[in-house]
Amino acid sequence: MNGLRVWVEGIGLLGPGLSSWAESCELLRGTRPLVAAPTVLPAAARLPPAERRRAGAAVKLALAVADEAVAQAQADPARLATVFTSSSGEGTTCHALCETLASAAPMVSPTRFTNSVHNAASGAWHIAVGSRAASTSLCAFDGSFGAGLIEAATSVALSGAPMLLVASESPYPEPLNALRPLPDHFGLALLLAPAATARSIAALTITLVGADHAATRCDDAALEVLRRAIPAAAGLSLLIALAHATPARSVVIDYLAATRLQVDCR
Repeated sequence: MNGLRVWVEGIGLLGPGLSSWAESCELLRGTRPLVAAPTVLPAAARLPPAERRRAGAAVKLALAVADEAVAQAQADPARLATVFTSSSGEGTTCHALCETLASAAPMVSPTRFTNSVHNAASGAWHIAVGSRAASTSLCAFDGSFGAGLIEAATSVALSGAPMLLVASESPYPEPLNALRPLPDHFGLALLLAPAATARSIAALTITLVGADHAATRCDDAALEVLRRAIPAAAGLSLLIALAHATPARSVVIDYLAATRLQVDCR
């Protein structure tokens, strides 16, 4: 793959000890350490009241980081195509459905089913902002962030239009958590554009490289634990590069077993 070039216009971040992109920049620059604290999920304020009450953790998380990225970019969310990527999706709702189906009265609520599908977060976002733009929801297990970044950057290059990328993970309940442990909620969003504007934060050039390129580690030990433990947090090394702004940096992001993503950030 030849290098894909896009510009970052907005960033959203939410995770353990990371309350937002704006509040986390100093931490990502290494001027203060990450202080462990459970992720606090805000209410999905954009959704109508009935939908807000039914929104699960995965929806609240994705909408929170999407909102921050769009606000920073001063973009119209109703006009943005989107890519939502997650290795787990709405695990809590899927677990509840399984419990119901295994019970003596296996009557599944249609509303619960609607919120169990992998594109629940993208559907909620497009409903909330009144968007009929294209949306892709994908999953590539531990490579889900890399797959989402490639999908979004490719779409920007082909369409010549901005694209909102949202990568998020929420823990499974037991017994699923024992087989697929995710320590906490983590989400990030990038609003990507085809050309530089007055609001551009950085230019990214994305290239596929081999497994001989080791993934870039986080200097902060607690951030490194998150990067390795949560698929969406694979993007932390990129966020660290973006937080530093200058000089130009190159990071390698985990993707597939034999492939990594090299991202040159200028």
